[in-house]
Amino acid sequence: MGYRIERIGRDDWQRLRKVRLAQLLDTPMAFGEPYEYAQHQGEANWRARTDWLNEPGKIGLVAVDDTDEWVATMLSIPGKERAGAVDLIGVWVDPAHRGRELGVADALLDAVIDWARAGGAQRMLLGVHEENHRAAAFYRRRGFAYTGGETPYVLDPEARILEMALPLE
Repeated sequence: MGYRIERIGRDDWQRLRKVRLAQLLDTPMAFGEPYEYAQHQGEANWRARTDWLNEPGKIGLVAVDDTDEWVATMLSIPGKERAGAVDLIGVWVDPAHRGRELGVADALLDAVIDWARAGGAQRMLLGVHEENHRAAAFYRRRGFAYTGGETPYVLDPEARILEMALPLE
């Protein structure tokens, strides 16, 4: 199966809604938004999300399979209060398209890293739920390391989001 990487456009709100709902059902701990909340958002909210992703300094990428379905997402935005950093967010691969041999997550991350470097970013940061071992293993394989930073998970203050970083220089 082949995949192509595309940028999420301003008019892709319906496709973004569909994939976001799939993300929240599949891996709720990876996102700080309850499925019930997202499910009830109207068109204006979803259009605002695609508009937001198309603001300067932000990117939203999707992997599209040969049936033209969005099967993975990866987004990057300017790092919060950290000059020279970008944050990696919204990372998800449909279960049927996971696995190192398929290379979907690697292709998306390569594209986001290229974009970040071209924009002058010096490092990439992300937060991973302490129980999301599969995601953490992928990030470690790609060179991310834990920074020691952590924050409470917005949907469960007893759980932690662990910060990881990747130097881009």
